[in-house]
Amino acid sequence: MSVTTSATKNAPLRTRSFAPAHADFSQETEHVQAPTTSRSKVAERTFSLLPPVVLALVLLLGWYISTASIHSAAINLFLPNPADVLSSLSDGISSGMFWNYVVVTVQESILGFLLAVAIAFPLGYGLVKSRLLSRAVHPYLAAGQAIPAVVIAPLLGLWLGYGKMTNMIICMLVVFFPMVMNTVLGLQTMDREVVDAARVEGASGWSLLANIEFPLALPAILTAIRTGFTLSITGALVGELVVGGDQGLGALVMQAYHNYNTPLMFATLVILAALAALYYGSTWLLVKLANTVY
Repeated sequence: MSVTTSATKNAPLRTRSFAPAHADFSQETEHVQAPTTSRSKVAERTFSLLPPVVLALVLLLGWYISTASIHSAAINLFLPNPADVLSSLSDGISSGMFWNYVVVTVQESILGFLLAVAIAFPLGYGLVKSRLLSRAVHPYLAAGQAIPAVVIAPLLGLWLGYGKMTNMIICMLVVFFPMVMNTVLGLQTMDREVVDAARVEGASGWSLLANIEFPLALPAILTAIRTGFTLSITGALVGELVVGGDQGLGALVMQAYHNYNTPLMFATLVILAALAALYYGSTWLLVKLANTVY
């Protein structure tokens, strides 16, 4: 009995005597490992950026060598020298020429995207909630997706005339179907047990949509936004190229094409790539904001 009592009394003493040492050791380990972890993250990010940068440099070098080794006006007409493209790009930016065309394309793409959002999200919700609406509308959605916007654009030009409004509607048609389908997919793949439990607790109507259904479908909705917003530039360009007009980056491409100014065409492509990257980056910030809120 005395042995048991002494062992019991000594156990807490031993635990207390070893606890500070163990705590100090864990803190020292954290202090030692924290810089290593941060360095590894920086190295990982650097390594992830390295392949696309190297590929871009290889492509630029191959482009420069191919145009520098062949001195022919016919060849340079199809593939201009990178220095000529850079010169055309810098001249257009410094003179403000690109700005006038960029503003029009951005306006058409953003307005067309917002119009698609205003129609696609409520329609997608209605297709999931109403079987009658789904059966009535789904065939027309499929038929509308089968007809390219390039074919519809000339008809819209005849009906609505030429201008920003027509290009905005064409942009809306380009991004509309993917946004509807992503919304429907997000609402159909929700966890039904969570929704049913919320209904048992009394949630219905707007409270159910805002507090349960919307957060559960948010990943698919964000995918629809990212896809639609990036594609909106394509929709605006389709309208500018097919319907015509003298405004927007699509009109600038056609002017360069008719004047056989291929450096300007390549410079416009660079501007379009920068716009697409800017659009996609802004949707990435939206995803980060949604993760913070929800």
